[in-house]
Amino acid sequence: MDIFVQLIYSGIALGMIYAVVAFGYQLTFSTSATLNFGQGEALMLGSMVGLTLSNLGINYWLIIPLVCVFGFLQGTVVEYLGVRPAIKIKSEFGWIMSTIALGIIFRNFAENIWGRSTFRFPGPFEDDPIKLFGANILPMEILVVLGAVSMMLLVEIFNRKSIYGKAVVATANDRDAAGLMGINTGLVITFSYALSSLTASFAGVLISPLTLAGSGAGGALGLKAFAVAIVGGLTSGLGIVVGGIILGVSETLTGFYISTGYKDVPSLIILLIVLSVKPAGLFGKTTIKKV
Repeated sequence: MDIFVQLIYSGIALGMIYAVVAFGYQLTFSTSATLNFGQGEALMLGSMVGLTLSNLGINYWLIIPLVCVFGFLQGTVVEYLGVRPAIKIKSEFGWIMSTIALGIIFRNFAENIWGRSTFRFPGPFEDDPIKLFGANILPMEILVVLGAVSMMLLVEIFNRKSIYGKAVVATANDRDAAGLMGINTGLVITFSYALSSLTASFAGVLISPLTLAGSGAGGALGLKAFAVAIVGGLTSGLGIVVGGIILGVSETLTGFYISTGYKDVPSLIILLIVLSVKPAGLFGKTTIKKV
């Protein structure tokens, strides 16, 4: 039972990382109906930039805001080069290939700068576990959960309380109407991409002390986060959290009780079931298009 509880703890921590990255998908989808398929590479870049800063002797707590600034700028570049041209010419799927291509370019840059090896990312805590309800939990796992929840809450508070956040919400509700009301919807879309990459970079710094940092680490995490977004629903923040926990816990339980070679299978099965039963996601809303 202690091992089972410990696996649940680890699964929740992993699921919250998936949820933060998936939250970035939701941010861009709500404002522009587009997705950054290089989101995993944004997480990887945040991790590698954070590792470089750590090797320079910078404190972990200072690394977090610096990496967030880097992620914000990286997301702005993705929107400017990959998404904006596709939106301007009203290309329905041009942004898909553009964001995938930029993700590959970023990964190639990372491989040439840091190589293809994996590296240990020093965390802010010792590796001594804490006893909680009879099971061991690492302090870093607690930080991952608290950090992920805090990031999503801060974005929600920003959207609800600030004038700029309300412009984001207005654009998400009706982009054309928001434009007619004087809101610069193009700038809002740019901001959503910047914020999306910021959350992914933040996730990279959070998860790397628990795993390993490397230039090839982003792709799989990005795809799993996308699965979380689909399972939970691209229109629901609560759904993304629930979807992240479901996939994270199923992955850790399968990896321990069956085999690590099958740990991704339950997530994919859940994804297929949800798509067949409720295509909008567990908490997503189905939109009716009037023609």
